[in-house]
Order: sequence, then structure tokens, then C-alpha cells
Amino acid sequence: MPVQPADLEGNPVTVAPWLLNKLLVSADGDRVGRIVEVEAYHGANDAASHAYRGITPRTSVMFGPPGFLYVYFTYGMHWCANVVCGPDGEAAAVLIRALAPVAGFEAMRASRPKARSDRDLCNGPAKLCQALGIGRSDNGADLLASRGAGVRLRDDGTPPPKRPARGTRIGIKEATERRWRFWVPGDPNVSKR
Repeated sequence: MPVQPADLEGNPVTVAPWLLNKLLVSADGDRVGRIVEVEAYHGANDAASHAYRGITPRTSVMFGPPGFLYVYFTYGMHWCANVVCGPDGEAAAVLIRALAPVAGFEAMRASRPKARSDRDLCNGPAKLCQALGIGRSDNGADLLASRGAGVRLRDDGTPPPKRPARGTRIGIKEATERRWRFWVPGDPNVSKR
């Protein structure tokens, strides 16, 4: 079932753990992963956010409305995907750090031939984008649309963990003390620190 825009209108630190166990579906609909690790980023309130200094062509999708995909290129070689959340006009997003593969294993393996096991297919933000075929053309995709092609966010009724694990975000240089990373405790697909 689709996620509703109202589900994503809150503060990213609240939305992030709520996203755990939701499903991310590839644009072709064949590859599906369960979200098992996320990080919250809160625009002007967060020096680690791409939108900290305001709106730019790169970050415009982060300013809403909620329910869209913010995709960015990093380290000159990797794509990373974020769920835009918060109220329209306020930059907020949740980075999807890891997925547990659910469907489309063969297509994921073909997209990630260096993965040594299925657990390695989506256990990092760049890896999951490769596995699901997410790239530049998906930036701004409507994750909540019920029809047509495109990356989708879905809820199959699996609730988020009652007590998600929580820690500091990974790979940032600013606001490193904030415990805005959340994951499903004990899930083997969570990224390696």
C-alpha cells in the first residue's frame, strides 16, 4: 500500500525511524528492498545537510513537498537516495543507508557483480542505489505516486521496530555528535561502520 504524504510531513528525526521496514521499489518494479538503516538531515538546523546554506539547484527538491526522492552524486562516483520529508518549503530529508533485499535478487546481483553475498547487495547508500538502479534521472521522483513508472516507497504493514538502534551519522564532518542514524537492531544488512 502507498505511504501517505502526511506520514512524511514531520521532523526528519521523527520520520527517519518511522521509515524503517518500509519498502523501496525500483523504477521497473522488479527490485524491492526493506529499509533497515536511515539517517536524518534537517536543512538550516543541521550543518551536515546539503541544504544548510539554503536552496540551490542541487538541493531544491529537499525543500518539499514531502514524498519525493532527493538523489545526489558523491565522491565523484556514487549515487545516494533520500526521502524528502518535513513541511513543504522546509529542507529535510532522510538518507536511506541500507536495505534488506526482498525481491529481484538476480537483477540486483547483475547490477552489483562485486557483491560477495546477498547481504552485500544493499548494505550501504551507494550499494543500494546500484542494486535498485537509482541514479540522476530519479532525482525528484514522486515516491508516493500510485501509477506509472518510477521509484516507489511502499508500506506492506511491517511496523518499524519498537526500539530502533540509534547512533551518530556516518561519513560527515559537521554535526557529528547528533544521534540521527537509526537502524533495525540485529539486521545483517545494516551498513558496516
